[in-house]
Amino acid sequence: MSRTEPAILTRVAGVDATLVRLPLAHRSRGAAQTRQEFSRHALVRVVDERGRTGWGEVPQADPERWRALVEDYAPALLGHSWHRPTETEAAWAGLAWQPAVAAALDTACWDLWSRRRGTPLSHALGGDRTAFTAGTTVRRQPSEESLVREVNRQVGAGFRRVRLEIGPGWDIDVVRTVQESFPFLVLQADAGGRYTEDPAHLRALRALDDYGLAAIEEPFGGGDLAAHARLRRDLRTPVALSTTVDSLETLDRAIAMEAAGALSLRPARLGGLTPARRAHDRAVDAGWAVWCGADAESGLGSAAIAALASLPGVTLPSEMPGAGGRFARDTVRPSVRAHEGITPIPLTRPGLGYEIDWKQLRGLTVESVVLGPAG
Repeated sequence: MSRTEPAILTRVAGVDATLVRLPLAHRSRGAAQTRQEFSRHALVRVVDERGRTGWGEVPQADPERWRALVEDYAPALLGHSWHRPTETEAAWAGLAWQPAVAAALDTACWDLWSRRRGTPLSHALGGDRTAFTAGTTVRRQPSEESLVREVNRQVGAGFRRVRLEIGPGWDIDVVRTVQESFPFLVLQADAGGRYTEDPAHLRALRALDDYGLAAIEEPFGGGDLAAHARLRRDLRTPVALSTTVDSLETLDRAIAMEAAGALSLRPARLGGLTPARRAHDRAVDAGWAVWCGADAESGLGSAAIAALASLPGVTLPSEMPGAGGRFARDTVRPSVRAHEGITPIPLTRPGLGYEIDWKQLRGLTVESVVLGPAG
């Protein structure tokens, strides 16, 4: 859409919220070391006055996120008039901040806006790619041998970048082993905020500088930008920020402090596609490398991430589900996946480019709420 093209006033007349229970493809252990078999997500559909729709997702929709969605954020959006999706965030200004909930409604409004214009969401966001190189994450494994087997499974599925979860005691030897086994694989380390500025931790992080990693992501926790800035000055490897950047204001501080050289765009952390696109622009202007991360989204959320990954400044491989997928059943078709390490961006359908699988959705629904005239 041209910037000078007249914008059409939109009013959201209804919001449908559906809480689903998605079976995990691989059972995982939670914080209490109980076996987790399912993950709860909320799918939201916004409907305009002419019955046209747009979709978004709240990943890992715990009771607080679900309550915020159906009691606060969705009612605030009802009747809120806007010309472009960038204006919808004013609807929940002043509410207790729930970025994943805001992100779902923001994405749904972008989807609606794009569908009304017959435009792919990637083009509406300013993307110019038809596909992007995908990466995937390999979590910590029981042994280095099992880690090599899992990386081999992902490489066999075509992935060209693997992000390894690291931590104190599971870092230098692990990276060396994987690099020796797969010398042409692009490796990235996800430290997940597990390190401190303890001398032993710093020695390990500096030692990783010899392995040509694409980035060392989020070495320090607690939003410690100063620690990230000190480490960045010591390394040739780019230091990347991810969960620390939970707002554009935080990103601005990180850029001013030169706390990193790369950024993982995560819409569910930032509050939607609108702030994620702005974060992309600011990071690129600062000379940072960018990729799109994920927060355990299902297919619907992954479709929005794929559209975001079409932006011109996204130069590093963006996160997609690995071989075997995350969920045994999903709610969109076709599946949002990488093929031989490449994820296509749908350009023949408007909006997200993926359709809801209503049969699956009915079978996975736990609770549903309809807000607006029909509710």
